[in-house]
Amino acid sequence: MRSLLVVDHPMTESELQSEQLSKKLTPKYILEAYGYQVIRANDEKKAELQMSSADALILHLPLDAVKAWGTKLLKQKTIPLLWWCSASTASLSLAFCEDDVPVDGILTPSMGEQELHWALHFGSKQCFERQQWLNERKQLEGRLEERKWIDMAKGILCKIKNISEAEAYDVLRKQAMNERKRMVDVATSIVKVYQILQDQK
Repeated sequence: MRSLLVVDHPMTESELQSEQLSKKLTPKYILEAYGYQVIRANDEKKAELQMSSADALILHLPLDAVKAWGTKLLKQKTIPLLWWCSASTASLSLAFCEDDVPVDGILTPSMGEQELHWALHFGSKQCFERQQWLNERKQLEGRLEERKWIDMAKGILCKIKNISEAEAYDVLRKQAMNERKRMVDVATSIVKVYQILQDQK
């Protein structure tokens, strides 16, 4: 992980002056000093354009903005999202500490090179695990949805043909094999046709 996209929060005049005095505490300065390639963006369009070449997204923003920016940018590409917790972003985030913010790690200006390296490493690992969990959740939701259609179709077949659930399941399975379709597709067709017929009564 070498190319890091850093999104900074818009600064007031006084913050700009204090940043000039403490430039060595900025994410760009620190990360470049440790050998990382830093792509800096302070507006949405630039950040969206730079996402394709970034290995990680570092948001130097208050936590409420982290959630909004992170959600939008991570739709483009799945990469680790880390929060740069400086004195200014920490003080602006007090009201949002209980919010569900999708960060994979936290970086601070006081971290040394090795600490930063390991924080990025574990952030990357956390991102991968979160993505895997989301994929598994999506698959489970899909299976539940399929089960719902199959159960509805079984109920309809039981009612119309006056058969047991096991027999209705066999009818669905055989029909799916005959049509060379998935059982859920056959079940969905049965339910939809039944609903159309019921609406016409």
